[in-house]
Amino acid sequence: MTSTDLQAVVAHMGAAARAASTKMAAAPTAAKNQALLALARLLRSEAAALQPANAKDVEAAQAAGLSAPMVDRLKLTPKIIETVAEGCEQIAAMPDPIGEITNLRRRPTGISVGQMRVPLGVFGMIYESRPNVTIEAASLAIKSGNACILRGGSEAIHSNLALWKLVQAALVEAGLPADAVQLVQTTDRAAVGHLIASPEAVDVIIPRGGKGLIERISREAKVPVIKHLDGNCHVYVDAQVDMALALKVTDNAKTQKYSPCNAAESLLVHAAVAGEFLPKIGAMWAAKGVEMRCDPRGQALLKDVPQLQVVPATEQDWSEEYLAPIVSLKVVDSLDEAIAHINRYGSHHTDAILTENHPNAMRFLREVDSASVMVNASTRFADGFEYGLGAEIGISTDKFHARGPVGLEGLTSMKWVVLGQGEVRG
Repeated sequence: MTSTDLQAVVAHMGAAARAASTKMAAAPTAAKNQALLALARLLRSEAAALQPANAKDVEAAQAAGLSAPMVDRLKLTPKIIETVAEGCEQIAAMPDPIGEITNLRRRPTGISVGQMRVPLGVFGMIYESRPNVTIEAASLAIKSGNACILRGGSEAIHSNLALWKLVQAALVEAGLPADAVQLVQTTDRAAVGHLIASPEAVDVIIPRGGKGLIERISREAKVPVIKHLDGNCHVYVDAQVDMALALKVTDNAKTQKYSPCNAAESLLVHAAVAGEFLPKIGAMWAAKGVEMRCDPRGQALLKDVPQLQVVPATEQDWSEEYLAPIVSLKVVDSLDEAIAHINRYGSHHTDAILTENHPNAMRFLREVDSASVMVNASTRFADGFEYGLGAEIGISTDKFHARGPVGLEGLTSMKWVVLGQGEVRG
């Protein structure tokens, strides 16, 4: 397909999405919920039929030498399919935000002024690896009354096509336009360039993938972008801490799954508890093959842990998102030092404090400049499904429009509405 052909395809998809978005914005809640429940039902009934398409992608990825975490992201396991089906049902059960009027206030002139929540219109979603994102994006688009154009990674093309067909079947069953959710069916990377430079086609672009992809889109897009570049998430173990809790939560934050952006990549431990905590967590991670890149004090406390891989940390390690069984470690002398380190080196994604000191916990919540900040909980909870949003379109580390997991409200905007009874301005 030539560049001109690709441009024409994207333009056609954009025009169809615009037309569909008008219908979606006016769609009754019952129809949107019917589509979501139909999609959940189809995901379960067609789960076995999805496997051959998914197997093609997984086998191709393995043959191409993709890393184990990348291959892991491609898999549509029964658990993942059930999770996204539950997400569709959860979103269907949520209140419809569209058309809600809030902050209605009567003015001295007699008019009443408020704000109405409305869809953004058309969003473009560009993502890598995880095919479940196809369903998450589609389900949120449906409930929020938007249309969307999806462009998944070439490594998941067969899985995405199979899932998208289920989405279209669910839309048609509910009497909604099939073009409300479209999938770019070519793996040509030039299609992305046309999409992100088409303000007439899309109102916002949401990239979800590696740092390289997101940097490229942020640089080249001619429409607004909701993004996060990376997830260098921290766990800080404070001086006053329940040791059993600290070990359990820290281990979960790092090793429950290595590939997600909300997995912990950096560990900060207060010097007052480092002597007890570090050998214990080191022993746990030695058994799991985790490599610890440490400052000098951390190295000294971990050098006698059998089979533990301990190496000196470089300056780059403090900023690194590994997405692998590697963690950076620094021993700190105060809460102030921990907060300063996180705000300097972190990616403003998700950071947690483990502590029994309530004032310290409250200071951490106020002063750490991240999209999600946690007390005594694993960073792995930074997720739209876990936050009760039904699903997420991504996690934003931006400060404008949407921050943190972007669910239904993140795909809407507010417009001012004025209610009058014939008032005129004097």
